[in-house]
Amino acid sequence: MSKRLLDYQETLLQDLRNPDEAQAYLNTALMDEDPRIFVLALKNVLEAQLGDLSKITKKTKLNRESLNRILSKRSNPRLTNIIPVLNAIGLQLTVQPYKH
Repeated sequence: MSKRLLDYQETLLQDLRNPDEAQAYLNTALMDEDPRIFVLALKNVLEAQLGDLSKITKKTKLNRESLNRILSKRSNPRLTNIIPVLNAIGLQLTVQPYKH
């Protein structure tokens, strides 16, 4: 990985420690047609806010294998798996009117 990309990732993770930034980032990712974008964004927020996988598994009460499967690049996680992950970082899913 290039230094420039590493700098970007470090800056992104630092920004995502802010709950408002994390929320906006995840909401933007949800707008993408590709659901994998949301999974990648969620993975970044988890890393920024909780750090290592052991903290995430403890907070979500999901085992390491399940969490890895949910956050993999090929993932298409179920809502029942996403909800505890979001709850672990103090967020929840909501439904809002569609804005054209």
